[in-house]
Amino acid sequence: MASFTFTPETAQRVKIKVLRKYRDLAKENLVFAPGQEDQLVDQLTVLLKRDVRYVEFTINKALADPQGNRL
Repeated sequence: MASFTFTPETAQRVKIKVLRKYRDLAKENLVFAPGQEDQLVDQLTVLLKRDVRYVEFTINKALADPQGNRL
């Protein structure tokens, strides 16, 4: 179970931030939607070749300041 939840607004902001940081993911069909957080984490662990903790940390960092520009 993911350690975060999305709202429609935060999902869009996090998607923008992640795609800025990992430009090679732009061609992938990533689903940043409320209720599908676990599927996103699973997909990003494979695509980024990172563990679950890193992916969740990165997303939580983006959620900490959804209006900010940093990830």
